[in-house]
Amino acid sequence: MKLCMIGTGYVGLVSGVCFADLGNDVICVDNNVDKINLLKKGKIPIYEPGLSELVIKNFKNKKLNFSTDLKKSIKDSDIIFICVGTPTKKGGSSADLSQIYKVSKEISSSINKFKIIITKSTVPVTTGDEIEKILSKKNSKKKFSVVSNPEFLREGEAIRDFVYPDRVVIGTNDKKAGRILKNLYTPLISKGASYLQTSRRAAELIKYASNAFLATKITFINEIANLCEKTNINVEDISIGMGLDKRIGSRFLRAGPAYGGSCFPKDTKAIITTADKFKTNLSVIKSVIKSNENRSKILLDRINRILNRKIKNKIITFLGVTFKANTDDMRDSSSLKMIPWLLKKGAIIKYFDPTGYKTEFKKFKNVINKTSIKDAVHRADLVIIHTEWNDFKSINFKSLVKGKKFMIFDMRNIYSASKIKDQGLKYFSVGK
Repeated sequence: MKLCMIGTGYVGLVSGVCFADLGNDVICVDNNVDKINLLKKGKIPIYEPGLSELVIKNFKNKKLNFSTDLKKSIKDSDIIFICVGTPTKKGGSSADLSQIYKVSKEISSSINKFKIIITKSTVPVTTGDEIEKILSKKNSKKKFSVVSNPEFLREGEAIRDFVYPDRVVIGTNDKKAGRILKNLYTPLISKGASYLQTSRRAAELIKYASNAFLATKITFINEIANLCEKTNINVEDISIGMGLDKRIGSRFLRAGPAYGGSCFPKDTKAIITTADKFKTNLSVIKSVIKSNENRSKILLDRINRILNRKIKNKIITFLGVTFKANTDDMRDSSSLKMIPWLLKKGAIIKYFDPTGYKTEFKKFKNVINKTSIKDAVHRADLVIIHTEWNDFKSINFKSLVKGKKFMIFDMRNIYSASKIKDQGLKYFSVGK
C-alpha cells in the first residue's frame, strides 16, 4: 500500500519506517528541510535503538522516502497518517491541536481520489469529527474516510512495540476503511496482536484512558513507597506481591521518580480538560496529576535529609537525566525540577547521560556535563541514580572511590543495599 506519514517526529518516523519494513511504500513528510535532508543521509533526529538501521535499509530498498512536498505526497498516497505534535497549550492544560487542523486543511486541498485519513497523533475525543468537518468543506464525503488509529509505542522499545503490539485499535464505522486497514495490519495481527475495530470517538479515548491508567499505577506505587519508608517495609516486596495478581499485573509498579516524557504528563491533563468540557469529574486522574507533581518535592526532601540539610557547596552527581532509559527525551523529566532546586540551595551539579549533553541545562552556571561515569562521580558528595540505564546497573563503585567516599541515592532501586554497603559506601534507596 502507498502510505504518507505527515510529521517525522517520534510517532511518524517510527511508524513510517516499520510500515516500510513490512513491504509498504512509505513517504515521510515534514516541513523541516534540514531534518528531511538528514534523514535522507540516514541520520536520525531522535534516539531510538535500532531505528537508524531500519531507516538506512528501507531507504536503500526504495520502500521508504522523505519529502517536504506535502501536496504531492498526499496525492501519490492511498492512506494518510497525521503524526504531528499535540503538546499541552501554553498556559493551559488542554491539547494544542493547531498542527492537526493546519495539516487537515492542507490535506483537504490535495484529495484527488479516495483517501483514508488517519489520526495517529494522540487527540482528544471529537477531534476526528472536527477533521471531517474541515475536509467536507472542499470534498464530498465519498472521497475520504477519517479514522482514529492511536499508537501505543514506548520510547526505547518502539520498534518492538510496533512489530509485536498488544493490540491494534481502529476507530471507524466505515466498512471499506476498516477492511483496508485490517489488511494493512494483517502481518501484525498474524503474530498475535488483538484487533479491535470500534467507533472513532472510542479509539480516541482508549489512548487517553490507557495512558491515564498507567500514570495512575506509577503514582500509586510511589505513594505506597512513601508509606513503606515510614513503616520499614521493602516496596519491592509489595510490588511483587501485587503484581502476582493477574488482575493487577507487575508492569509499571516500580517505585521511583515522577513520571515524565512525551505522553503521560500532557495526556492526563488533556483527558481532564475533555472531561470538564463534558461536565464530568475525573477525580482519580486529578489526584494522580497532583501527586505526581509533588513527587519531586518528596525526593528532594530526602536528598536534603541525606546531606543533613547541608547542600551548599556539595557536589551532587546525576547518573542519567532523561525521564527514562533508552531515550534522549527530556520532556517533563524530574531532573528538570530537581537540578534547579539543588542549584538554588548552592549545590554544584555534575551529570552523565549515555545520550550526551543536554541543552536544557545550558543556562545554569554550576551544571557540568561529563562524558564518562568515572569523571561524573569523581569528588562527588552524593551520587544520584536518576535514570535506569543498563550502563549504571553494574558499576563497581569501590574502584571509583579514591579517598573521598561518596553516598549513593538509588532512585531506581537497581542495586542491592547490602552489596553497596559491603563496599563501605552509604546507600539510600526508594521505598525501603
